[in-house]
Amino acid sequence: MQRIHIVGGGLAGLTAAITAAESRAPVTLHEAHHTLGGRARTSEGPYLTNEGPHALYRRGPHWTWLGQRGLLGPIASVPPREGTRFLFHRDGALRRTPPLAMLRLARRSTRSAPVDCDFLSWATGRAGAAGARAAAHYMGVALFHHDPGSLSAAFVQERLRRATALPPEARYPVGGWAQLVDRMASRAWNLGVRIETDARIGPRDLAGLRRGGPVIVATHLDSARALLEDPALTWDSGRTALLDLALKTRRGDPFIVCDLDAPGWIERFTAQDPTLAPAGEQLVQAQIPLAPGASRADAVRRAEDLLDLGFPGWRDRTTWRREALASGRTGAVDRPGTTWRDRPAVDRGDGVLLAGDQVAAPGLLSEVAFNSGIEAAALAMKLLGRTAQDLPRTAGTP
Repeated sequence: MQRIHIVGGGLAGLTAAITAAESRAPVTLHEAHHTLGGRARTSEGPYLTNEGPHALYRRGPHWTWLGQRGLLGPIASVPPREGTRFLFHRDGALRRTPPLAMLRLARRSTRSAPVDCDFLSWATGRAGAAGARAAAHYMGVALFHHDPGSLSAAFVQERLRRATALPPEARYPVGGWAQLVDRMASRAWNLGVRIETDARIGPRDLAGLRRGGPVIVATHLDSARALLEDPALTWDSGRTALLDLALKTRRGDPFIVCDLDAPGWIERFTAQDPTLAPAGEQLVQAQIPLAPGASRADAVRRAEDLLDLGFPGWRDRTTWRREALASGRTGAVDRPGTTWRDRPAVDRGDGVLLAGDQVAAPGLLSEVAFNSGIEAAALAMKLLGRTAQDLPRTAGTP
């Protein structure tokens, strides 16, 4: 009996596995690591950190799909009192409000932003130079990119509107994203999906899998390029330094420090989910996008400067520290003249399908992986002569 083989156990692979198994297709999922989750893994130990800021957006398709299956679990939102502790670093000082021109720009329709113009040029004509720069730098948190202003205006504006929506769209799985991954894995297992961990697949292994049915490659694009031996599998992404800290609790610490003088973001994640750190401690993460050639040390110094402004005495309060570099793992970014439709296609031909956060699917952050997983599963079942039941609209949805 032919079955669907999925290589990669992150959000895209798990979404594809569940979608196919719900329509009674036989599925095997292969994960190279001993745990599932991909970029959605949460660290083990007393400090539960993710690889960069992670949030579910409640108006997105992923939120609806998870909710329909009872997979959302406990979800944290930002307490109203924390919303008043959102600080902006601009013109060298911390302020409580961003430029008014930036807020007005964020309310503009996505349809008014052109695909073939860079965001900074387009935004400058509508919000002035200062408002445009602030908006571009603000979007570093959702793009993990050192120069959001150089990207397509349509691409950035869509994300600016969602990232600044009121009430805020962002929600956080209690206990970190590993909890969400565990619920998705349990759903897949209960539907009969075979889950094989520590199963590293190479090009020769892939050839064997393809003889048994459709294959969905749901890995990072660099890994997919090597696995499929296809040099065309490339797309722009970002490069970001991460600084995770556990600090002894101090009243008055901000919830967020957003750098509007250059892309940068510091967030106190225990503000919405105290379970991420032991009692009496706060978990803080700084995210500083890096330009090509810039060093992680330079970014860490920038993060420390922001911490000096927003978290007085943080050095003496630090109980744990970790630095990391997220390179090429930060999702697709679209240059002027391109949209998500121009990214590597889901259907690679000869029964091979692609899923992940850098492929041809719409959405914000993890929604790209979700949408491409749905699309890949639907195409795989079509190759098996099956029809997916109750599939949501995905890749065709603007």
